[in-house]
Amino acid sequence: LGLCISRASASVLNLNCCLVLLPMCRVLLAFLRGSQKVASRKTRRLLDKSKTFHVTCGVTICIFSVLHVAAHLVNALNFSENYNEDFLSLNAANYRGEDPRKLLFATVPGLTGVIMVLVLFLMCTASTYAIRVSNYDIFWYTHNLFFVFYMLLMLHVSGGVLKYQTNLEEHPPGCFNPNKTLRQNMTVPNYFEEPFPDYTTEPLREDLPVAEPFVQNNFMRICSEEPKFQSHFPETWFWISGPLCLYCVERLYRYIRSNKPVTITSVISHPSNVLEVRMVKDDFKARPGQYVILHCPRVSALESHPFTLTMCPTDTKATFGVHLKVVGDWT
Repeated sequence: LGLCISRASASVLNLNCCLVLLPMCRVLLAFLRGSQKVASRKTRRLLDKSKTFHVTCGVTICIFSVLHVAAHLVNALNFSENYNEDFLSLNAANYRGEDPRKLLFATVPGLTGVIMVLVLFLMCTASTYAIRVSNYDIFWYTHNLFFVFYMLLMLHVSGGVLKYQTNLEEHPPGCFNPNKTLRQNMTVPNYFEEPFPDYTTEPLREDLPVAEPFVQNNFMRICSEEPKFQSHFPETWFWISGPLCLYCVERLYRYIRSNKPVTITSVISHPSNVLEVRMVKDDFKARPGQYVILHCPRVSALESHPFTLTMCPTDTKATFGVHLKVVGDWT
């Protein structure tokens, strides 16, 4: 049951780790919202709810991460206590009674999972309203740890703990191995000690004590070979590689576009700690109601914040401007 729960919660995590990046592609969302193909007002309002969608995916990741971790803690304990030598390739533990902490801290899936839990804990706690209001820097810098989270996520699925059987036709589930299973688990009468044939479809004798799982319609299903198992191919790559590449391309595009020089023409001080900054930038076009992302490397190397344009460039005047309320460290 622990493996089933961990597998199911992992699928939910893959989906949400894929979707959580899409609302952060601001250039793509701005292009879609301004495109003539998106003419519906309802669709545009949905695009405006990108932040809410991002938060919803983040909360879902936190909830199912707790469920995923709890299931794997049970799995580590079960692997240790229920070690079985019949199927060595299925055992994550090396021997019965092995310390479950070794499975968590001495394996690639376990160690990367522990580090991801710590990173996710920092990101979630720093995203709370109280911390964002009191110290926005903590929220911003811990949120950029998502790059570390995604790198660890790709390594996390490379351990191959979950496996599937590759020879179901040669060894169907519940089949009977006469040279192994019968001698180990059943009492064999004296008249039936000669070597068993490799395959038989003869009806079973009524006085032969055969376990129920090995009898179907009064015929014996014989295994032609031992079961073979293989690790599942990591599916996380299919989910997150596309959105992650899209986000990285957008970040690169925004970095290249932001390198164009911006000239500050004037700074006006208004009452109530409000600053009006007027600027000029080549090939900059905007419409009333839009916002710009301001980035000042001398104040912060990573932080950038949105501000609504209070003055838009026109055909005769290239100046645009914003009003900044002096609140917090950055402004």
